[in-house]
Amino acid sequence: MASILEIPLRVLGTALETAKTTPLPILLLVLFTTALSTFTSSSSSSRPRPAHHMTRKKTYITTTPSGSTTSPKPLPCWHDEWLAHRHDAASQKAEKKHTGTIDDAEVEVSVVIPAYNEEERIVIMLEEAVEFLDSEYGRSPSKSKGKGKADGSRAEIGKGIGGYEILIVNDGSKDRTVDICLDFAKTNGLHDILRVCTLKENRGKGGAVTHGFRHVRGAYTVFADADGASRFEDLRNLVEGCKKVEDGPGRGIAVGSRAHLVGSEAVVKRSALRNALMHSFHLLLRLLTPPATSRIRDTQCGFKLFSRSALPHIIPYMHAEGWIFDVEMLMLAESAPSGIQVAEVQIGWQEVGGSKLNVMWDSLGMAWGLALLRLGWMLGVYKRR
Repeated sequence: MASILEIPLRVLGTALETAKTTPLPILLLVLFTTALSTFTSSSSSSRPRPAHHMTRKKTYITTTPSGSTTSPKPLPCWHDEWLAHRHDAASQKAEKKHTGTIDDAEVEVSVVIPAYNEEERIVIMLEEAVEFLDSEYGRSPSKSKGKGKADGSRAEIGKGIGGYEILIVNDGSKDRTVDICLDFAKTNGLHDILRVCTLKENRGKGGAVTHGFRHVRGAYTVFADADGASRFEDLRNLVEGCKKVEDGPGRGIAVGSRAHLVGSEAVVKRSALRNALMHSFHLLLRLLTPPATSRIRDTQCGFKLFSRSALPHIIPYMHAEGWIFDVEMLMLAESAPSGIQVAEVQIGWQEVGGSKLNVMWDSLGMAWGLALLRLGWMLGVYKRR
């Protein structure tokens, strides 16, 4: 009995120690969001709904060898087939819940880049990415694609076949982001390797990433921020980290981590407000997320990699379209059947100007988003059906 009682006492002690170093306004915010999520847990009207993708968005454009831009082409969509298999399983009243069906990979790596008004920054990021991808994987896969198994068990999903794709999700940009990406594809001969799909309206980073992930063809899929803050060659370390934690069905996740940079010049030079909000957000995570997610030291780094077999257990259940979507992905991984293991991998990172993040307001929005995620967790919104 004594050992059982020690567990909550240790958790409480850790929370109190963390609270001592947190500014009073942030502590009040923590208490407010926690109380709000508990108070509203009796109301099902607050439940978020999974984000839907519409037919008009399931197309892409790319360049041709002659230098012209193609007319819109249909995007491949493993998510549609997943929905079809799930519907069939439900109609047949199968005893085993349907959770994972996905086509085999056509290329080894898919890179999804959410882009909103990134004309000033995206070329530098693309140059670094293409240089690494060309040397690591080459541009042409060595095998043809197949089909994933309908019951979600492990299939030959194309690991080691080589080749890559870059899927830029234009999130309603008002500048020349699309033109600049297509010019880059033309100059570098990335015909039908670099693809651009456009969302009619700005959906937020989470909405753009989710949309891109529904259409990837890679054995591994990574999303990377357009600012190039993460050192792209560390993708190799993410793949290695993911392979180490993959389970029998081949499910695994590796997240880039900047936690080792705390105290470094890159972090110290940030404003006191931004650092205070960062530490306060970590406190919120520890209080409002389930155990495995709360242990991840850096949930917000824009450099995360997923094995193909992990995608059907996460992407169809996504709700969040704002900055908090990273946490939702990790919570979904934790709640997947038998749980999907996550490797946290140190990466190189540097501060890059031009961020769209409004430190104060977006931090408040993320706190609210965490409260809603916790509410959804309590209400069973993320329960597999």
